[in-house]
Amino acid sequence: MSLIIQKFGGTSVSTVERIKHVAGIVAASSRAGDQVVVVLSAMSGETDRLMALAHGIASCPDEREMDMLLSTGERVTIALLAMALRAMGFEARSYTGRQVGIITDSAHTKARIERIADDRIRHALDHGIIPVVAGFQGINEQNDVTTLGRGGSDLTAVALAASLKADCCMIYTDVDGVYTADPNVVPAARRLDKISYEEMLELASLGAKVLQSRSVEFAAKYGVPVWVKSTFVEGGGTLVTKEDQDMEQAVVSGVTGDRNQAKVTFVGVPDKPGIAARIFGAIGAANILVDMIIQNVSQGDLTDLSFTIPRADLPKAVDLAHRIAKDIGAKTVEVKGSIAKVSLVGVGMRSHSGVAAKMFETLARNGINIMMISTSEIKLSCVIDELAMDQAIRSLHEAFELEKK
Repeated sequence: MSLIIQKFGGTSVSTVERIKHVAGIVAASSRAGDQVVVVLSAMSGETDRLMALAHGIASCPDEREMDMLLSTGERVTIALLAMALRAMGFEARSYTGRQVGIITDSAHTKARIERIADDRIRHALDHGIIPVVAGFQGINEQNDVTTLGRGGSDLTAVALAASLKADCCMIYTDVDGVYTADPNVVPAARRLDKISYEEMLELASLGAKVLQSRSVEFAAKYGVPVWVKSTFVEGGGTLVTKEDQDMEQAVVSGVTGDRNQAKVTFVGVPDKPGIAARIFGAIGAANILVDMIIQNVSQGDLTDLSFTIPRADLPKAVDLAHRIAKDIGAKTVEVKGSIAKVSLVGVGMRSHSGVAAKMFETLARNGINIMMISTSEIKLSCVIDELAMDQAIRSLHEAFELEKK
């Protein structure tokens, strides 16, 4: 008997018919003798609908109240799936994040899991009950509802797998695995049979929507094997696991793009110690994630400092940036929202040279200007104009021959 976690995304539970289909998948695993814990997202589009309601009330809704509102979406799907399983003759029970003891910090809308008091789930499993858990949510030490950010149901599933020492965590979605690029952008993109935690973490953080980056980080930390599979197509799938020698043979494993980017530039910043700390200390205190940072060469004791953030954080960041600029004596703040980040990822980059040169040559040949560059051992990213992103992905996919196995 194996213990498996099965997580289903919003498209998998978007209608009553699809919820019944998911119930069939869960039932098949239970009939095969496995113990199953199910984690669900809200119905596709429901979180966006709730966010629109909130923004119709206030331009910057209170984050505690946003968590209370957004956590309602998963309650619908877990109750409906539990009903569907019970109608099929299985003992099933729905649980919210609070009820299964997912304890987080107090960073509302972007909370981090601190621990899981999993006694209630273990008790249910011991009594033959299939727990159906609301993803994306937990509670803090003050018993306030918190949410884990976009894609947080993936994190719920992986965290439960780690806590329960499950044999594997299966992430069901509307694609049948992880591809070398978005098949909607690159029709020739190829599904990968397996990918390392490190590569998947980079791809997820760089815009690939298959898995939430924090869930991959959690899986790597606790050694949780993660299968990415399709809810609607049998077979296939991609195993996210530890790096092995086969993975090192490919110089580049995938190319991805992210339109959820914005650039903020402090112009005319005094070039003296402590200024960067004051800027990014305030940005960090506002729970705004900073990605790339570039500081220009100082001219006349003044410099320009640019950084990228998620575009969703731009309204909050702009007001804050203007206050910071006034405080540090910067001349002005410039904001550019229409940018994108295109990235190459592969553990083979550690042992192969020339990747950067080939990437830059490919973009130049296609008339695509590079605004910012960021590198790591297994990643190379460029910030470009948003309108050029799809062209950049297609040209890089072809240049590195990613359609070939």
